[in-house]
Amino acid sequence: MTAPTWDPALYLDFDDHRSRPFHDLLARVGATSPRRVVDLGCGPGHLTAVLAARWPGAQVVALDSSPDMVAAARERGIDAELADVVDWTPAPDTDVVITNAVLQWVPEHPRLLPRWLAALPSGAWFAMQVPGNFDAPSHALVRELLAEPRWRDAVQVRREPASLEPAEYAELLAAHGAHVDVWETTYLHRLTGPDPVLQWISGTSLRPVRDALDPAAYEEFRAELAPRLRAAYPARSDGTTWLPFRRIFAVARPG
Repeated sequence: MTAPTWDPALYLDFDDHRSRPFHDLLARVGATSPRRVVDLGCGPGHLTAVLAARWPGAQVVALDSSPDMVAAARERGIDAELADVVDWTPAPDTDVVITNAVLQWVPEHPRLLPRWLAALPSGAWFAMQVPGNFDAPSHALVRELLAEPRWRDAVQVRREPASLEPAEYAELLAAHGAHVDVWETTYLHRLTGPDPVLQWISGTSLRPVRDALDPAAYEEFRAELAPRLRAAYPARSDGTTWLPFRRIFAVARPG
């Protein structure tokens, strides 16, 4: 099965909300003069420039597995490279690795983390953030709809992205001798516009559904999903909608 495609413009519809966890993660990285900084899963490159500005003396490497995202990053002037995180290994001079909202798409990432930490030099910084909201209505309602007869056979998608719990990441990283800082945050995003939660997930978790259906069928799927999401996330009297979004963070330093 081919990997789902990304739409950089759609992903950036909620840029401010999606970028905030990156800045909160980066705030816990204390590197001062790193040699090489890797943005592992750089997306459209809009946050890679933040790394270059913070560490102007470092070689900043931007990697992503999506050709569309790499193209979008290059349009921003980021020298992004096409690469799959499963095959990636840190270079010996890699002092900082940032991977933001990426590893939930990589089922084997728990076995990759120890390998990466072992390859990093002592004192390097590895920082990751993944969503922790896969049991939220925004995802559960999609699963329920996909299980109904109308869509059960029409849409064959890989299992939903998944993350470990904070304590599991802490144990996994600390077991290999790293100094570990793990936490979680639930953001309460205030969204605007019609069906904003549907629009939000259209740029991320609905990508496999979009790829599995022709355009007309995909719009029918969205039309059936929309009222369910509106009921789970009702609009306030001023027209805005609250979206709770749990995220899990981990920063590790090899000893």
